[in-house]
Amino acid sequence: DVERFMAFQIASLDWIAQWEHKPNVIHCHDHHTGLIPFMMGNCNDYSHLSYIPTVLTIHNAQYQGQFGWDKLHYLPAYDLRNSSKLDWSNSINPLASAIKCAWRVTTVSPSYLDEISYKANGLENLLAQERGKSFGILNGIDNEVWNPQKDPMLTKAFANRTVESGKKANKDALCDVFNLDKTKPLYTFIGRLVGEKGADLLPDIFWNALEQSEGQINILVLGSGDPAVEDRLNEITHYHAGKYNAYIGYNEALSHQIYAGADFLLMPSRVEPCGLNQMYALRYGTIPIVRRIGGLKDTVTDIGDGGFGICHDQTSVWDVGHAMGRAYDLYLDQKKVKEIRKFIMTLDHSWDRAAQQYIDLYQM
Repeated sequence: DVERFMAFQIASLDWIAQWEHKPNVIHCHDHHTGLIPFMMGNCNDYSHLSYIPTVLTIHNAQYQGQFGWDKLHYLPAYDLRNSSKLDWSNSINPLASAIKCAWRVTTVSPSYLDEISYKANGLENLLAQERGKSFGILNGIDNEVWNPQKDPMLTKAFANRTVESGKKANKDALCDVFNLDKTKPLYTFIGRLVGEKGADLLPDIFWNALEQSEGQINILVLGSGDPAVEDRLNEITHYHAGKYNAYIGYNEALSHQIYAGADFLLMPSRVEPCGLNQMYALRYGTIPIVRRIGGLKDTVTDIGDGGFGICHDQTSVWDVGHAMGRAYDLYLDQKKVKEIRKFIMTLDHSWDRAAQQYIDLYQM
């Protein structure tokens, strides 16, 4: 990967260096392009690009791309007195270098910017030093791709005014395919079955919820990842047929159908710098159940705080189970559920909003 990402960054700068009209700003993402700000400001071959502002966006500070000084020769020639701009913990650290050298630093949500001040895999002090040039800007979603009024993957498209009939038609179709009860609330999880998403806890969470609800809920899972988690999720189908099912794998069309037909979407993440699934869910009138972390904290407000979602504080079997219980109580109040569905479908999480914030940043 070191060779691959170095080659990509050098090729990109070589290409830009040949442009007759230079860009107004160069925007880099994560460690994969993290050495570009350093090379523009310090490498002899790119000194004529040093006046161009650079922006770094951190999507996940846990991954930093560090490598040993024995590979320093991969970089174009520069004044070795500037090596401190590359160094972090006695290695070349592309993400750390970008934080030092970029003119501006952003994260993919305001709350994630706060979180990495105390949990950034060793970069906490550096991020604190550079906080003055750092900003949190929430990611957006494509409102044309994720549009329940025009989505060709749905059983029935629907708008805000037809949300109840639309969601019922899509829920009924899902229940027919996966042998679930159309009259019961449908809880779902969509995503990678990995620890960051809290997926290792899902088998216990779902087993407990199904046992305690005494057949009053449905659960449907779509995802893939850790084989052990996949096996345990599949195993539950043998004990709770008609109330639970799982599709192990990736299926884009099915994900759209689930967002449209589900009543609740679970996101018990341990780490979620931004999160997009909760935004898709809101767009389709599905109420999110999320942990208060990262972008989930910025996009979902608990019903107890006058909001529209169900929030919990810990990624634990008990905490998520309690949140599911609160969601069930909400489901029994169908008047409130209908009000929430209509409201959340009006929320704007489009890229238009996020893009304007980036334009404002570029012009600072």
